[in-house]
Amino acid sequence: MEIRVDRERCIGAGMCVLTAPGVFDQDDTDGRVIALTTAPTTDQGPDVRAAVQMCPAGAIALLGH
Repeated sequence: MEIRVDRERCIGAGMCVLTAPGVFDQDDTDGRVIALTTAPTTDQGPDVRAAVQMCPAGAIALLGH
């Protein structure tokens, strides 16, 4: 599984950070998503999938899941 984030599409809602804090953070400057890793562990998978579903802007995608 590989994470792709579209910072231009991100609206800074922060749902990803609340759902998977070990995988996502928000930029201190503009509040947009930052992926702390592009390859989450198996244990992080369920939280990452939930974060993708909860993103109101559709700014997070999973490849190879």
